[in-house]
Parts: sequence; C-alpha cells; structure tokens
Amino acid sequence: MIYLWLVPAVAVLSFILTGSLRRYALARSIIDIPNERSSHTIPTPRGGGVAIVVTFLATLPIFGASGLVAWPQLIAIGVAGALVAIIGFMDDHGHIAARWRLLGHFGASLWALAWLGGFPPITLFGTDINLYWFGHFLAAIYLVWLLNLYNFMDGIDGIASVEALCVCLSICLLYGLSGASTLIWGPLILGVAVIGFLYWNFPPARIFMGDAGSGFLGMALGVLSLQAAWESSDLFWAWVILLGVFIVDATFTLVRRLLRGDKVYEAHRSHAYQFASRRYGGHLPVTLTVGAINLFWLLPVAYAVTQLGLDGIGGVVIAYIPLIILALKFRAGQLEPNANT
Repeated sequence: MIYLWLVPAVAVLSFILTGSLRRYALARSIIDIPNERSSHTIPTPRGGGVAIVVTFLATLPIFGASGLVAWPQLIAIGVAGALVAIIGFMDDHGHIAARWRLLGHFGASLWALAWLGGFPPITLFGTDINLYWFGHFLAAIYLVWLLNLYNFMDGIDGIASVEALCVCLSICLLYGLSGASTLIWGPLILGVAVIGFLYWNFPPARIFMGDAGSGFLGMALGVLSLQAAWESSDLFWAWVILLGVFIVDATFTLVRRLLRGDKVYEAHRSHAYQFASRRYGGHLPVTLTVGAINLFWLLPVAYAVTQLGLDGIGGVVIAYIPLIILALKFRAGQLEPNANT
C-alpha cells in the first residue's frame, strides 16, 4: 500500500526524538534518582515516552485525510491520548495530586467513549449481551485502570515497551487473519513508534519512558481494544488476553495492597515482575520472559479465540490461570522482607 512508507518513517522519527529527549533531560536534570523503592540503581533520564506520543499523534491526520481510518476513531484516541500524555508530562516535571490526575484520566476516557459510541454489545458464553449505560461505565473504568496499570508496570528497563510491541504486532496478525485489515493501522503505527523508543530503553536503559509515555500507551491500547470490540467481540477478548501479563500482575498487586491497607498511590516494589528482577539479578531476563509469554502463550490462546472458535471468556480464563500462578510464585503485592510499609 502507498502508506507503508509511514512504517519506517515513524520508527526513525521516534528514534531521533528519543535521543533528543535524552539530551534535553540530561541538560535540564530531568533524572530519575534511585531510592529504596526503585528497581534501578543508576540515575537515568526520564520522559523519553514523549517520542512515542508525538510520532503516533503526528500520523493521525494522514490517516484521516486518506480515509484509511474514520475521523471519529482518530479524534477519540488522539485527544484522549494527548490529554493523558499532557497530565503525565506535567507530573514528570513536577507533581500533580492523585485526585486531579484521576479526574483528568476519567475525562479522557469519557471523551474517547463518546466518540467511539460507548461500549458495544458483547458476546458472553455465546450470547450477545447489551449492557447499555452499565457497559459504558465499565468501559470507562477499564480505560482508567489500563492507563494506570501501564504506569505501574513501567518499573524495569524495557518491560512496558516490549509489552506494547508484542501486543500491537500480535493483534495486527490476528486482524489480518480475521479479515479486519482496516483496523491494522492503529496498532501497527503504535508498535513501530515503540520500536524507535525501545532502542534507547532496552536493558540497560539509557532513558525511561516516564508517566507521559506509559499513560499514553495504556490509554491508546485501551481505545484500540474498544475500537476492535465494535468490529468483533472475539477481537476484543483477544486484546484482553494479549494484555494479560500486565493486567494480572497489576490487578493482583493492587488488590493485595488494598486489602493490607496500603496507600496504593505511593511508589513500591511489590509487583511480581519487580520481585522476579531482584531474584534473577537484572531486568533483561524478566523483560525477555514477558515477551516470550506474550508470543508463545498469550498469542496462541488469542488465536484460538479469533480463529478456532474458542469462547472469549474461556480463552481469558485459560490464558490467565498460568499468569495468576506466576503472580503467586513471585509474591505479587506482598511486602518485601524488612519493609516498613
């Protein structure tokens, strides 16, 4: 197709912008300094995820003008993603109270849902169910949780980038096999934008993503999954399956911390992936394992849902059971030895 030139162009632009942001962060001392709740030991520039935001958003007018993607879908993901990125950028450079961040996140989610048409009827155990307003409410919670969990899970070198890349490329494959080729452009360009950033973020990272990038990725992936839900329930369940590593670890950790009475908005090192990185002495083996789980476990299950007739909810259960076992094995949400909180 004539617009395939966008693929290498986006990767190169993301790569160049990330390098420029690294120099900017070093010059302005926008540095993540390690502390007792950090998973890294070397002061590292942060905010490189802005490159993903800028390169992805820059392509949206091209898709709209060409007719490749409908304008309402572009407005949904573009404005919602930009709002979340701005909130994250401001938080990276200073501090925004949790309640104001959350309010902005819900505002972005409601904007996206308004332009997408809300949450469509969904197939549950072979039956089409329209949840109406309750479905829209659940979809807003889903988007806000996804963008926040993506921020929570961006705690070791490369993990958020590898997760996004694997999910995006996997869903592109499933779209192609399902005859939903018009949906490919969004996750393809998002994944390619991540590739340019990943060069700088791969262990050992030379720059971190920051809240602007991680929040944007969570929102963008969530909106793309809801866009797919309007095409096919099976494709939506495929998204939920492919995002399983992050959803299970973050949710399991959050629930345990809530039950213990922790202040869940405070930084901590009790995610399963953080325990695993300390056990195995580095970020690289955990980040690579996350990629392997996505490609060799979650993708085949999602394929079974979209191509072989496996029930969507059944596929989610099958996909998540081993992830829950891993969360238990690596003590997701538990206190560290000698921890004070």
